[in-house]
Amino acid sequence: MDTLVRVKPLCHLSDIPESGATAVDAVLHDGADSVIVLRRDGQVHAYLNVCPHAGRRLDYAPGKFLLRNDTLTCAVHGATFQQASGLCIGGPCCGDSLREIPLCIEGDEVYLGEGA
Repeated sequence: MDTLVRVKPLCHLSDIPESGATAVDAVLHDGADSVIVLRRDGQVHAYLNVCPHAGRRLDYAPGKFLLRNDTLTCAVHGATFQQASGLCIGGPCCGDSLREIPLCIEGDEVYLGEGA
């Protein structure tokens, strides 16, 4: 278990719909940015809200993402990523990955994990 002091949760589990995603603003070790938090089959994953292909946000409107089955698709260029790993499995950046953001979940609260 990491030893970070918990100040404010990134979000609550109840903010993330099952088989859905939300975008939250976070202060990471290298600055403030938008983070995608995905929830599917009881698992929660977070990634920087930036497509590795062109550095653009993945959402088509603030906090709105193209999700299908277990994939996330970039609204700008159509790159398709596995939700569980962030690996691009189709499109212009195939083989690249989204930058994973470590999380820590305590009860219903989702915090940035160590190294975020």
